[in-house]
Amino acid sequence: MKITGITIYRTCLPYVGGSYGWGRGNRIENAVATVVVIDTDAGLQGCGEFTPCGENYMVAHSAGVEATARLLAPALIGEDPRQTARIEWIMDTVVQGHGYAKAPIDAACWDILGKSLGAPVWLLLGGRLTDGAPLYRVAPHGSREETLQEMERHRAAGYRQFQIKVGADWALDIDRIRATVSLLKAGERALADANQGWHVDEAVRVARATRDLDYVLEQPCKTYAECQQVRRRTDLPMKLDECITGIRTAQQVVQDRGAEICCLKISNLGGLSKARRVRDYLVENRIPVVAEDTWGGEIATATLAHFAASTPEDFLVNTTDLHNYNTRSTGLPGPHVEDGRLFAPDTPGLGVSPDFRSLGEPVAVHG
Repeated sequence: MKITGITIYRTCLPYVGGSYGWGRGNRIENAVATVVVIDTDAGLQGCGEFTPCGENYMVAHSAGVEATARLLAPALIGEDPRQTARIEWIMDTVVQGHGYAKAPIDAACWDILGKSLGAPVWLLLGGRLTDGAPLYRVAPHGSREETLQEMERHRAAGYRQFQIKVGADWALDIDRIRATVSLLKAGERALADANQGWHVDEAVRVARATRDLDYVLEQPCKTYAECQQVRRRTDLPMKLDECITGIRTAQQVVQDRGAEICCLKISNLGGLSKARRVRDYLVENRIPVVAEDTWGGEIATATLAHFAASTPEDFLVNTTDLHNYNTRSTGLPGPHVEDGRLFAPDTPGLGVSPDFRSLGEPVAVHG
C-alpha cells in the first residue's frame, strides 16, 4: 500500500458557549480546525485533525500545518502509511520540531492501519484498558448561582470532575476557587487551571490562601522551573499541562517527582505515536495522566478516545469530549458520550470520516 495524496482542509468551529476565556487574557469564540486526509492506492483513506486553542495561535498554527505538509508531501507520497514508525521517522528527518503539524498526519496513518487490519486504533495501541473514560467539564465564570446551575446541568449528564479556569487576576482567582470548590459534592474533583497565567509570587499567594481546600493546582506558571518553585512552597497536588512537550520533560518529571498528574495533549507531543510513548513511560513510573488535546472536533476527539481507551484505568484521571464544545463538525459520526464518559468506537481505524460538507473545499492538495 502506498500514499497517493495528502489533502488539507480548514474550517471554523464556533464555541458552543459563545466565548471561552482562560489564563491571562486568552479568549476563544471560533477555533480554526485543520484536517488532513491521506489517500492510498488501496482505496483506503485516513484522517487526522489539529485545532489550536487561542485566537493568537490560530492563524500561525493553521498555516503551519499547511506549510509543513507542503514540505513533507514529497517524502511521504509513495510510502506505506501502515508503517507508522517509518512515517514518524521520515517526518522528523525532513522537518525538525513542529509536532503539532505532524500530529494529524500521524493520526491519519494510524486510521489507515486500523482500517487495513479491520481493527480499531485502541486495539493497535495495546487494547482497551479503560471502558469509558471519565470526562471533566469547565466550571464557567459567573455568579455563584450561575456556576451552580451550570454544574448541576453537567452533573445530570454524569460529569464528576470540574476544571476552574483561573490565571487572569490572582486575587479574584482566590475567591473563584473558594466559591467553586464549596459547590462540590461527595466524590467530585476540582482542578484550578491557571494555564500558565500566574507569576511565581502570585501562584504562591493563591496556594497559601487556599491551602485548606481540596483541589488540584494545574499549570500555575509558564515554565517547568517556575512550577517547581511553586510546588516547593505548597502541599497542594499539582498537575502539569502546557510544559509537558515530550519524553524529556516526562523524564524530568519522573526524576523530580515534579507532579502528581501530567496532562498529555496529543498535538503538543507531536502525535499519537509520541504521545503513546510518553504516556506509557509516565504510567510505568506510576504517574497518572490526563488524555487531552489542544481543541478540536470529531476527528480530534476520536483520536483522543482511542488514546484514552488504551490507558490503564487506574492511571487515567480524565479526558474531554472536545467535539461537544463546538457547533460545527469536522467528522462523522462523533464519538459516543454517555453518563459523563467518552467511549472509543469498535469500528476499524479511528471510526470517524471527514465531514466534507462542513470542511468545504481543500486549501491544499498534494499528489
